Amino acid sequence: MTEKLWQIEPSGPLRGDVTVRGAKNAVSKHMVAAMLGGAPSTIRNAPDVGEVGITAAMLEHIGMTVERSGGEITVVPGPVTDPSVAKAFTGLNRIPILMLGPLLHLAGEAFVPLVGGDPIGRRPVDFHVDALRAFGAEVEIAEDGIHARAKRLRGTRINLPYPSVGATETVLLAAVLAEGRTVIRNAATEPEIIELALFLQRMGAGIEFSPDRRIVVEGVPELSGAQTRLAGDRIEAFSYLVAGLVTGGEVRVHGCPQDRLVTPITTLARMGARFEITDDWIMASAPNLLNPAAVQTDTHPGFATDWQTPLMVLFTQADGMSVLHETVYENRLAYVPALQSMGAEIEVYDTCLGGPACRYHDAGAKHSAVVRGISKLRGGDVTMPDIRAGFSAVLAAAVANGPSTLRGVHHIERGYHHPVEQFRALGLNLSSRAV
Repeated sequence: MTEKLWQIEPSGPLRGDVTVRGAKNAVSKHMVAAMLGGAPSTIRNAPDVGEVGITAAMLEHIGMTVERSGGEITVVPGPVTDPSVAKAFTGLNRIPILMLGPLLHLAGEAFVPLVGGDPIGRRPVDFHVDALRAFGAEVEIAEDGIHARAKRLRGTRINLPYPSVGATETVLLAAVLAEGRTVIRNAATEPEIIELALFLQRMGAGIEFSPDRRIVVEGVPELSGAQTRLAGDRIEAFSYLVAGLVTGGEVRVHGCPQDRLVTPITTLARMGARFEITDDWIMASAPNLLNPAAVQTDTHPGFATDWQTPLMVLFTQADGMSVLHETVYENRLAYVPALQSMGAEIEVYDTCLGGPACRYHDAGAKHSAVVRGISKLRGGDVTMPDIRAGFSAVLAAAVANGPSTLRGVHHIERGYHHPVEQFRALGLNLSSRAV
């Protein structure tokens, strides 16, 4: 089996322009929602990422047609030929479990393999399963996956124990065609959730946002097809802004609206970054030494967990001690040893630092980090464990004092649009080869 490697030679400050497309975390969910339409749906400004190919293959396996051209994806709903998502998709990403509700509406039964995605912590299926049972589905969790059956889903009241993005998506996708009203309490409100809800509304769904994380869905008998243009990926946009800052350069990011980056822009500004912001682009630079910071991740509108991996590398180049408190995933800091091997001075702790006690305060999970800057990073041979950690490894390699070899690059290619071309356009000496 061949493996792709990236070899990186530090080449000084990264400068230039990057245009981000729609979010990896949005496009696949829109593709699943399109299953429910009575006519084709088209998603524009879609990223060319591995996640799209995986989701398209799942949809085609069950009987849908997926057409891809440039940044445009059209999903043509068809009769469900097989309500079982193949076991070959086990562990590839989180999408299969989101297909349970749509498959129950379309076929009355469903099987999906176990959830996967990046190894950043437990992704419990309990919230999803409990929600589907509340809709009236019979759900059985087996060793190989989840079996579900329902003649008709009926509206219900769902109180999520935690504002989980995935569970909120499961409820939305089940509720739109369920009989009657569904009320979701403690729902996630991430921009990608709002974007999915707006798409479903274009398809004819009855969705209302209420205060205090409450979403009300009035079920409708059928949905139509719809068209939408995805907004720019806020995680990718932040990652490239940090790429400029960490190397002493400046990157101008196009395609992501400012309102999706309010919190991290202010975080970076407090560290000493300077910003130029227009309706079309955002640019960050750091003419002086960066200051340390204490940051706690949280659900939206807090500091997103996916922003902390590039931030951790930036902390290594800030002048002083920084603190990171991860509250969303208990194993999100699994990438830290790779940075430590490159000379980063990072210590991880199982206590809550940099913020109030979180749900992991007595779980023994190492979810806080103290970073001493300025660290002199050195090149290394690093394996990327997941998408966001992969980007952090590229940033560390870009600021190191020697060449680096990065393995597991399929992770970053699953989540970022044409990263090799983007980094090269910024001036990074990056070569890719198969071994």
